[in-house]
Amino acid sequence: MAETLGSLCDKLATVKLKLWHSDDAERLQSLRAQEHQLHHEIDEFMSAAISGEIPIERLTFAQNKVYKKDGNVVPEFKGTLGESFAQLAHTVCKLWHVQEKVYEFESVPVDQKDGVIKELAIVNLERNQCIDGLDQRFRELIEAARADR
Repeated sequence: MAETLGSLCDKLATVKLKLWHSDDAERLQSLRAQEHQLHHEIDEFMSAAISGEIPIERLTFAQNKVYKKDGNVVPEFKGTLGESFAQLAHTVCKLWHVQEKVYEFESVPVDQKDGVIKELAIVNLERNQCIDGLDQRFRELIEAARADR
């Protein structure tokens, strides 16, 4: 996947969750280094976008997920750039908890297994939609700023 603001923010949210859930000193040190690197990558990406170093068309990279839309309702997220990032972070947290159920799938009651798989698929679609939405909001801000110059 091409790097976009949304993909970088998705990685950062995931690293933050891993930091929260880890007790291992060596792993924590590695995760802190990843977090620091992502902070710099996000700052550099945003600066390059603002300065015009990144072409407008590279600010978005639509996931274009192919899935049956009937019965698989994925909410559309709208709002500011900050609200989009907040929604992405929330969705990454939801995905983390659903994924935890999958890691212990043998303990999920048989009559709930289909529901867990469905929930995992839907929340992952939400995550991708959040990334796309965040990218789109950022692109719109950059287009507007470049038009004002």
